[in-house]
This record gives sequence, structure tokens and C-alpha cells, in this order.
Amino acid sequence: MNKYELALVVNAKIEEDVRAGVVEKAKGYVTRYGGKITEVEEWGKQRLAYEIQKMGEGFYYFIQFEAEPTAPAEIESHVRIMDNVLRFLCVRKEDEPEKIERKAPRREEG
Repeated sequence: MNKYELALVVNAKIEEDVRAGVVEKAKGYVTRYGGKITEVEEWGKQRLAYEIQKMGEGFYYFIQFEAEPTAPAEIESHVRIMDNVLRFLCVRKEDEPEKIERKAPRREEG
């Protein structure tokens, strides 16, 4: 299983309970396609770099999960058509590199 992160920018003009429902629905899609949610970060209301649908602010959420390689495409196909999701991005997270001490190869003199 690979590690992924789903970033959501949710409409800031909706009620808090509706916004929580949007995030729960996205988490439901992750679990529906065999994903295991490891962490959910809420960054709160942030200013957008540019207006989206005449809105200058959005609520940012980051959902970390583990899933099979086919799951992100399925999840994205559902998140893409969700109401109140302004933008989304699903990326694969790199595995934590093991701390291996590497030395530069020596040049032989001769």
C-alpha cells in the first residue's frame, strides 16, 4: 500500500456542519476504495492565491491515507463533482528514507 495525501479547499461561505459533512464525505470515499486514513489536518480559513468562483477564502483540509495504487483515481473522480469543493489535489507521498550514511566514492590514485 502506498501513502497519499488528499488536499481539499472547501467553500468558506457555507455553515460549519455542512463543511464538516463535505470532509466526512471525502473521507468516506477514501475508505470505500480500501484506503486507511492515518491523519486529518484542518488548517482553517486561508486566503486563496486567486479568486475561485468569486471567493477569496477557503477552508483547507489535508487527509493522509494509505491505499492501493488504483484508489486515488477513484477518489478523485468522486471529489471532482462534489459540491462546495473549490479545489482538490491527491498526491503520493514519498516513503520516509531510511537514514543511511553514504560516502562519496574514493578516487584511486595511480
